Amino acid sequence: MNLSERLNEDMKQAMKSQDKFKLSTIRMVRSAIKNLEIDLKRTLNDEEVLEILGREIKQRKDSLQEFTKAGRDDLATNLKAEIELIGQYLPVQLTEEEIKVIVQQTIQETGASSKADMGKVMSALMPKVKGRADGKIVNQAVSQFLQ
Repeated sequence: MNLSERLNEDMKQAMKSQDKFKLSTIRMVRSAIKNLEIDLKRTLNDEEVLEILGREIKQRKDSLQEFTKAGRDDLATNLKAEIELIGQYLPVQLTEEEIKVIVQQTIQETGASSKADMGKVMSALMPKVKGRADGKIVNQAVSQFLQ
């Protein structure tokens, strides 16, 4: 079962169990997927769906920071639950230690030695961790090693 089918099945299950929160969250994600499918005039593969899921989580994390700063704990709690729900569809996330190992390997592969080589390292590194690590954490790890 691919990711889109899994989302559809979970949406049906949420309808049957009358889980309004899960239903609305999955519908928002499905809407983003459907919009891109309409734009591209084709169905998306799992990699593209993962990219959309990552984008949805990133948007919610950004909003979460803003709501937390503004003291809107009620909205922040809802967003945390949405992030957790969407995160269930992503592959297992890499730990910081695993990210550091991959960063070191990529730096050695590319022969990078200074911050000027950061773009080269990031372009080689991101396909390796796509969907499995937050870009900010990866960027910080690369910066740390290229000082």
